[in-house]
Amino acid sequence: MKHLVQEVDTTAPSGQVPAAKAEQATHLPAKIIATLALLAAVAPLAIDMYLPAFPEMAVEFGTSASAVQLTLTTFLVGLALGQLVFGPLSDRYGRRPLLLIGTAACAVFSAGAALAPSIELLAGARFVQGFAGAAGIVLGRAVISDRAQGAAAAKLFGLLVVINAIAPVVAPLLGGVVVTGFGWRGVFWVLTVLSALMFVCVLVLVAETHPKERRTTGGTSAMLREAGNVLRNRRYVGFLLAYAFAFGVMFAYISASPFVLQNVHGLSTSWYTVVFTANAVGLVIFSVANGAIVAKLGDRVTLRIGLTLLSVFSIVMLINALAGPVLWVTVIALWCTMGSLGLVIANATTLALGEARQAAGTGSAVLGALQFLLAAAISPLVGIGGEDTALPMAIAMVVSALIALSALALTRGKATAHAR
Repeated sequence: MKHLVQEVDTTAPSGQVPAAKAEQATHLPAKIIATLALLAAVAPLAIDMYLPAFPEMAVEFGTSASAVQLTLTTFLVGLALGQLVFGPLSDRYGRRPLLLIGTAACAVFSAGAALAPSIELLAGARFVQGFAGAAGIVLGRAVISDRAQGAAAAKLFGLLVVINAIAPVVAPLLGGVVVTGFGWRGVFWVLTVLSALMFVCVLVLVAETHPKERRTTGGTSAMLREAGNVLRNRRYVGFLLAYAFAFGVMFAYISASPFVLQNVHGLSTSWYTVVFTANAVGLVIFSVANGAIVAKLGDRVTLRIGLTLLSVFSIVMLINALAGPVLWVTVIALWCTMGSLGLVIANATTLALGEARQAAGTGSAVLGALQFLLAAAISPLVGIGGEDTALPMAIAMVVSALIALSALALTRGKATAHAR
């Protein structure tokens, strides 16, 4: 990671990078990379850590499983909406102050969730926790876009991909340990501590990466106008759709694979965990390899290769489902599909935010919000056919992959002034 590191000017005032230095910087200090990694990890941990406690929570609150699941839905909705708010605001007020506000609020409402006396108050606390926690996700991407570009940016975004691949696997295991020892409320106390740690790291280590002369001015109307400019950039929209629908493939897999692998193929819970972990490892391997591939082929070519592979192996899944699913075909196709995402997510993020460099907060916000809104739409769709068929998952994966690949047609032609 040493070649990614370049320290900021230590003579600058606390929390501010000189404008000239910010314009020239193409790398990030290791301390900021570590902070961004923590910011990226907390959201998936907050999503998955308390899943093992769902039955216990239903009993304690005397409520239904669906009511407990609603606390996850409210968190995801907050996560999507929060990105739409924090991103554009950071283009006007800077990244650092909003990171401080978001991480502080996330810590407060994580504690609120731990103390919630009813399922209704827990759902409300989870919404605000997700809304506030969105600051770390959306502004972490914006900080990278402010300070890095090209292969360096792709490697940093790749690091976030690796974290987001590992965290969902580790989170339920860690959550199971915490729940066993301290109950479900212990999970939210752990999240409180992590959120407080994020606040301290931002306060002490993260300098402002979006100087005043590059910020939007003029209030809400100016922010909306800037958002309109971003969305009118067809190249940005193309990379945005490629990113979001590639994630759609992953969400279809995450939502339906427990039923496909256990109900359709008859795997035990233990073997399902093995397959799920192996697929996460595949994503990590391809994400790590992505940096070297981008250095040789460039991010656009690597992205096209990744989306092509994603489409091909999703089609293999569909053919397998139509012909009567065979376990070894399903396992191999899923591993290759998830691995292909390692060549897609970081590059699509780099290219999209490269098209919105003057409004990276807004560009990052739309990217993240569409990602989670699409997840909310796809998750129930893959269950339409019931729990004993692999077809809905395969169809959702193929449709999402082909839309993502087709979206690259929008990216052809001359780049904008701020693209690489």
